[in-house]
Amino acid sequence: MKHIAKRLLLAVLLSATALTTVSVAHAGYVTNVSYQAAEELYNELELAGKLDYDVFEEAVNAFVSLDGKNKPYLTIIDYSKPSSDKRFFVIDMENREVLFNTYVAHGKNSGAAYSTEFSNIQDSKQTSLGVFITSTTYDGSNGYSLRLDGLSPGINDNARNRYIVVHGADYAEESFLKSNGQLGRSWGCPAVPNSIARSVIDTIKDGSVIYAHG
Repeated sequence: MKHIAKRLLLAVLLSATALTTVSVAHAGYVTNVSYQAAEELYNELELAGKLDYDVFEEAVNAFVSLDGKNKPYLTIIDYSKPSSDKRFFVIDMENREVLFNTYVAHGKNSGAAYSTEFSNIQDSKQTSLGVFITSTTYDGSNGYSLRLDGLSPGINDNARNRYIVVHGADYAEESFLKSNGQLGRSWGCPAVPNSIARSVIDTIKDGSVIYAHG
């Protein structure tokens, strides 16, 4: 039944009916998604006031466009929001629910409370934008971590060489935010709270889509 539900959802999103559609070009992906279908999902997930609709629509376009994904999960990171906002979302596109909405840190050279500079360059210690697909996990210097492959040419396709991974960090915890007014910063990785990092990583690992907006 889950596979049937997924096919039905994607069929609606890709429908070429008489509904008004918008063409979005971003990070190498161009597709048409009906305003009505995307807006209905946005409203059903109760994302108003948490995630801008335009960012959500871009992320859905990327998800629908991408072949080779193995899981129905779409992670959206909105780096245009300050680090004091819960700007990291994991959405189950099959069952139409938000699984996680939490904090995420950005790179130390991308900015302080806000991230304003982004890079694909080695040792820049800046965050990368665009579309990623998740890969395998490992235990490294930042603990349990998730490898990412950047799929946006010239924007994030150096992610694997830069060791841009999802990992947990104490400086991404709400307690750190309350003490400092903003999260700490990574070396470019999307670092999430240590308290939920393993759960997040185990959910999205091995072939799900991440869309990072800034």
